Amino acid sequence: MLKNYLRSAWQNLRSHKTYVAINTIGLAVGIAACLLIFLLIQYETGFDTFHKRKERIYRIVAATKTPEGMNYSEGSAFRLAEGLRIDYPQLESVTRVYARREKQITLLNDNGATLQKKFKENVLYAEPEFFDIFNFPFLAGNPKTALSAPNTLVLTQAKAEKYFGDWHTTIGKLIKFDNEQVFKVTGILKNAPVNTDFPPQFVLSFKSAEREDILTDWGSQDGSLNTFVVLPENMPPQQFDKDLKSFVKKNVPAEFANHGYILQRLSDIHFESRFGTYSGKTFSKKLIAALSLIGIFLLIIACINFINLATARAVNRSKEVGIRKVLGSSKRQLVVQFLSETCLITLLAVVIAIGIALLALPPLNQLLQTMVKIQADLPLLIFLFSLVISVTFLSGFYPAIILSGFSPINVLKNKFTGRTTTGLSMRRVLVIFQFAVAQALIIGTLIVVRQMNFFQNASIGFDKAAIVTVPIPNDSARLSKMDVLKTQLMQLAGIENVSLSAFSPMDKAGWDSDFKFDNALKKSDFRADFKWADADYFKTYNIQFIAGGPYSQADTVNGFVVNERMVKKLGFKKPEDIIGKKIDFWDGSMVAPVVGVVKDFNGSSLAKEMTPVVLGSHKLIYRLINVKIQPQNAGQTLVAIERLWNNMYPDFIYEYQFLDDKIASFYKQERQLSQLFKIFSAIAILISCLGLYGFVSFMAVQRTKEVGIRKVLGASVFNILYLISREFTVLIGIAFLLAAPIAYYVMHKWLQNFAYRINIGLGIFLLTIFISQIIAWLTVGYQAIKAALANPVKSLRAE
Repeated sequence: MLKNYLRSAWQNLRSHKTYVAINTIGLAVGIAACLLIFLLIQYETGFDTFHKRKERIYRIVAATKTPEGMNYSEGSAFRLAEGLRIDYPQLESVTRVYARREKQITLLNDNGATLQKKFKENVLYAEPEFFDIFNFPFLAGNPKTALSAPNTLVLTQAKAEKYFGDWHTTIGKLIKFDNEQVFKVTGILKNAPVNTDFPPQFVLSFKSAEREDILTDWGSQDGSLNTFVVLPENMPPQQFDKDLKSFVKKNVPAEFANHGYILQRLSDIHFESRFGTYSGKTFSKKLIAALSLIGIFLLIIACINFINLATARAVNRSKEVGIRKVLGSSKRQLVVQFLSETCLITLLAVVIAIGIALLALPPLNQLLQTMVKIQADLPLLIFLFSLVISVTFLSGFYPAIILSGFSPINVLKNKFTGRTTTGLSMRRVLVIFQFAVAQALIIGTLIVVRQMNFFQNASIGFDKAAIVTVPIPNDSARLSKMDVLKTQLMQLAGIENVSLSAFSPMDKAGWDSDFKFDNALKKSDFRADFKWADADYFKTYNIQFIAGGPYSQADTVNGFVVNERMVKKLGFKKPEDIIGKKIDFWDGSMVAPVVGVVKDFNGSSLAKEMTPVVLGSHKLIYRLINVKIQPQNAGQTLVAIERLWNNMYPDFIYEYQFLDDKIASFYKQERQLSQLFKIFSAIAILISCLGLYGFVSFMAVQRTKEVGIRKVLGASVFNILYLISREFTVLIGIAFLLAAPIAYYVMHKWLQNFAYRINIGLGIFLLTIFISQIIAWLTVGYQAIKAALANPVKSLRAE
């Protein structure tokens, strides 16, 4: 029986190739989008799920009270781990992990002589317990002792083969880091999965990074230092969160009473951007929910195409149904027959969708910087099977009920027309739903694009154009070399200004602290951001003064420059009033008067509010050369800078970055979201237009007699075009009325994530309805014109 149903379904589909093609393409595109979203979500939700005790692994993160609210950071004090081991011996394991980016490595032979130079790698300093908590399998070496001694190193199989050829002979090899410390390889790791936020490419013994000044410091919370614990099975995380409050009161000095710590579950790390990850990537749960909804909606509007086309074909198939019923077919048999046709189309669409997904994955991975793959695993097979079943019933059940319900008497007496079907009103509702989804995505796309344009063009309070930043190596002669290099750079043609600093004005890295102001006994109730820089920093970045002036050139602090926000936070109405007042950092360790006030500038992403900023000179902390170049000679100037830099630092890798690129990296996730919105909007429009085209095609055929009569009675081509197009124009207008408030609400909530944002104006909505109507008219135009230009004699003769 089933074989008979499928054979009949196949023969019927072969005789209606246009219908099958439109349906299959629409379904295939929708299923492909849904499949890609499924694979992406599966990849993102799979981060660090391979650790055996993942449900009991927690990161201890900082939660600091400020007058503005809670300030969260992934960092912790270096003393935290040791204190926890003493006070809570019941913890199964505690470890510290310290990340350092872009460490230069030099390969040495067995005698310590240099083999090869100039590689950059990200490294993790970790305690031996790291491999007890996280399950990264060893290929060679002992995980319990590999990092127990200073200057020991564990690296992955891939890195061992990259630098030494054969990983089997890598144990005992020597590697120098930053031309200072030499490490011996004591272990080889199996290559880690791609979806981990703790990629252990190079893991160095934590003892090699310890310094006495930070080991006893409870006040400094380094964002690169993470502390992990494994809770016992009988200890609820809520209980340990309470214990951490008591722990802080007992161990942390009173002057840091606002410091606190809370637990963050391992499974939440990848999804919380407020804390961050070592991989530098997070993927919010809200974004997962949004992508899931978009995938579902794209699939639904693809199914709507099928429903619309199938019910529109009801008149063409009415005689077939009538004859089948007269010959004894039951309604149930007809439903199964029509569902079989839908299933065949769905299976064909799934095959095409897999092909589309395979072609789309490489550019998608490049866009999102992911490593998503299609693998025939159980979750994917279950997803595809569920998809086929769902799409078959979602697309086919309603048309099957409509088609199987025809009265054979009315059909065979020719008393049945397209307007007597109960599906006409439903088709209108479905078209409205389709275009409501498409228009909501268009509105979202326009808002995201405009917000991104705002980020790119907003005034940030300093000159970012044609400025190159070059990291300064941390070698023993760094302090003397940097001044020489600065002087020589200023002598090069094409260079306007050069400055030394710890950070650029707008930087992801930062340093903040509380302070005492104007000989006060108590510290401030807010923290200030440091921007350590020499006096040429203001000229290089064209930072404008509104009171006083820059401090003089010096190796140590001899005066502070503050921004307007700092002046307001301290209660001054006029910038001039703060000049001469002293700022005291770290209880007298660094005291100097305020000598100048600059206009506010954004020190970090525009997603955040401007903060109080203090600038001062401190040569020991400088890590960056800021070079203002002339754009017209940029290529030659960069070559000259590199040549000069290599002469000064022959053992180090030369790197540079345009400040524009650094600032653009702040909004990488928003740019990716913008591209995704564009893609999904295009898919929604394509699917909706396919359905509209097919629907209009069949409607035009059904109204052939009406059009012929109207033309005989004097109707013009324009009248016929208006007749066919007006209904869809109204439907799209209704869809817009539904989509606009929903899209406004969702995108308004999204914009609240940014301190500086655009206003959602009326123009976005007017542009959306204009785009929608133009696309719809172009879609139905061909069929409408074809119907309007048809010879009425032929249509009436056929009748």
